[in-house]
Amino acid sequence: MVSNVDRLPESPARKPDFEDAFTAPRLREDRWVDHYLPHWTSPERSQARYDIDDAGLRLRIDADQPDWREEDAPLRVSNLQTGSFSGPVGSRRGTHRHRSDGLVVRTETPERLLWAPTAGRVDMTVSASVDEGCMLAAWLVGTEHLSENDSGEVCIFEIDADAVGERMSHARCGVKAHSDARLTTDMTEVALPLDASKPHTWTAIWGPSGTIIGCEGVVVKRMPQSPGYPLFLLIDLFEIGPRSGTEASYPKTAYIHRVRGWDAVSVSDRQ
Repeated sequence: MVSNVDRLPESPARKPDFEDAFTAPRLREDRWVDHYLPHWTSPERSQARYDIDDAGLRLRIDADQPDWREEDAPLRVSNLQTGSFSGPVGSRRGTHRHRSDGLVVRTETPERLLWAPTAGRVDMTVSASVDEGCMLAAWLVGTEHLSENDSGEVCIFEIDADAVGERMSHARCGVKAHSDARLTTDMTEVALPLDASKPHTWTAIWGPSGTIIGCEGVVVKRMPQSPGYPLFLLIDLFEIGPRSGTEASYPKTAYIHRVRGWDAVSVSDRQ
């Protein structure tokens, strides 16, 4: 972060439109889908592994967890997302067509817009994984239920386990165009003067005037562009590459402590 600190605006004073501190004994079905892009794969492969304790929701990669798709192996993921959409089985319609090699719907999923703002703000407090091969990430991705062109992404953060240090951590953030020709991919690696394995808060503010991404109250990236259509929030823990370590190395974990979101943040909310 730079010496001339660019501070984020305070969170809106009004009640969040979306909020979860994971204090209930079970995951709230009116808030989350506990599968990772389930339409591109099968339910047993997309199902998240997690538990809830006093610290919040702990995402897990278990030793027996299958790869998300056989074609993507080795890759395992536990993910929460704020909705789902797909076309019929065999079609190419579905949220987050992030690969160019022919994703096809294998499991038709209902259209569920649990939280899908076109503009707004989200604050989330997380603790990243330090387990070998893991990455904790949070994205706002186009739902694509209105148009397959609405495929852009606000990458709030991607934190690799090997980029987490006691005094300094690194993360990637920015915008990814995917197949939205209205956007330009603009990703940056940022240095964070903190231990990302401890609770810390990320913020994304997006709308017609652009996108702001911040961490612990400080702006880390500003961009003049923003997707202008409904977006789902995804928060996920990946294990990328072959299984590493012994069975005792599992589960590999990361925490989501709290999420708050506001739809269509107004000018007065940004002050």
